[in-house]
Amino acid sequence: MNSIISSSFYILSVLLLLSASLTTSSPIQETLIQCLSQHSIPLSTIYTPNNSSFSSVLESRAQNPRFTEPSVPKPELIFTPLSESHVQAAVICSKELGIHMRLRSGGHDFEAVSYVSEFESPFIVLDLTNLRSISVNINDNSACVQVGATLGELYYRIAEKSNVHGFPAGVCPTVGVGGHITGGGYGVMLRKYGLAADNVIDARIVDVNGRVLDRAAMGEDLFWAIRGGGGGSFGVILSWKIKLVAVPETITVFTVFKTLEQGDTKLLYRWQQVADKLDKDLHIRVLMNMTNTSTSERSVTTAYDGFFLGGADRLIQLMQESFPELGLTREDCIETSWIRSVLHSSSIPLDTSLVFASPKLLLQRITATDSFEGKADFVTEPIPETALEELRKRLLEEDNPSIVWTAYGGKMGEIPEYETPFPHRKGTMFKFHYFSYWQKGDKNVAQHISWVRSLYNYMTPYVSKFPRGAYVNYRDLDLGVNQKGNTSVTEASVWGTKYYKGNFQRLVRVKTEVDPENFFRHEQSIPPLQLKR
Repeated sequence: MNSIISSSFYILSVLLLLSASLTTSSPIQETLIQCLSQHSIPLSTIYTPNNSSFSSVLESRAQNPRFTEPSVPKPELIFTPLSESHVQAAVICSKELGIHMRLRSGGHDFEAVSYVSEFESPFIVLDLTNLRSISVNINDNSACVQVGATLGELYYRIAEKSNVHGFPAGVCPTVGVGGHITGGGYGVMLRKYGLAADNVIDARIVDVNGRVLDRAAMGEDLFWAIRGGGGGSFGVILSWKIKLVAVPETITVFTVFKTLEQGDTKLLYRWQQVADKLDKDLHIRVLMNMTNTSTSERSVTTAYDGFFLGGADRLIQLMQESFPELGLTREDCIETSWIRSVLHSSSIPLDTSLVFASPKLLLQRITATDSFEGKADFVTEPIPETALEELRKRLLEEDNPSIVWTAYGGKMGEIPEYETPFPHRKGTMFKFHYFSYWQKGDKNVAQHISWVRSLYNYMTPYVSKFPRGAYVNYRDLDLGVNQKGNTSVTEASVWGTKYYKGNFQRLVRVKTEVDPENFFRHEQSIPPLQLKR
């Protein structure tokens, strides 16, 4: 009886607080909060537009600020759960009340489908940032990490326990682990160990019925789908159990800069011929940027950014055998630990040399200040020098462009394309990543977006075909969208085959089995075969 009285008193208290603080709330907000309150959800985890912290919560975890502009649709409510049971309550209440929900962990998705809904309104955001615990077990070479933790936090916690363990995931430390792995997740160790999704042992997920399932309970089909099939389609990922990989005590990194005057076009062409065939321990990515010289003239600088699992002496020997054209010297090389190599590869600005930089920088949760437009391509044969020259000319036309070339080969060519939903494996030489950045208040946003689209169109003859591949973690709504969750499988296959090739149809079958009414959906979520009306 006391427990009943206590529970009733709690609900009454919540309702009194609601009447006092949400007098201008919408009916959707009120009914959802009332439902959540019946599951003992603290009000401090709920933000509505009437709350003074609403905008800061929405914007601080949105890593592409263009999608927080006033003209962009905003959620009716942001819920920041503190436990798995809170997530269960959110799914149960949203489903019961017929309220559309978006799922966000890191907020790095290019098109912001995790916190913006263009075609369905009203909607709410389930923000998983507070689910960020990390448990590292060196004895069995594994770690359990909740989806709201960042890659930087994961790397730091691994390094706290060992200097010979690592995890093959992305170079941007502020990315949320949740979304990163759902799309595949790659980094500088992909040629040695594959993708982050290739190194997942288990997972916990809340399904459409509000149940918490692990690998055994969800079954192998769903476990397959969530490791590369994109986020927001099958349920709410709570945590991943990952396999740690071996790294040597000494890692060698380098960055060699080249310009057109230094014959870089021929060097780029040569890089294409060797980058995917180098020793698995070596990854060399290319970073192309436009820079202003001291005379205010624009020029394109190419950085050959290297990561090697081993010491400098062996690296120099390998480079002399495989890629002597780069002219790498011992003076170009920095020997360091794995955790400090992460700092080298990341986008964190270092005020000190790599030797003295603190790995605690990886714990920073930095809010993005620059907006961007980006697209991706996969390349299966060398791009001719004439096209490389044109690529440079086009970079000079934009204010703040960037192109990242990520070498494949090695382990990526050994894993069958149907092993996980991510199919771009054997035969892929490297991946292109085109960017344009701009600051708040820029009057030429449409021009920046148009530049990226134009460059993408120009590259059509030189990239993968039938289908032209795309990377779901670099989501691109130009490829096609679902509208109001009723897009057919045939319509969705236009973009679905670009992301997943033949794996798209299996993803559809899994979706039909686990979420036939399409509760978990967004502009490019996997559709079920036939919606149950």
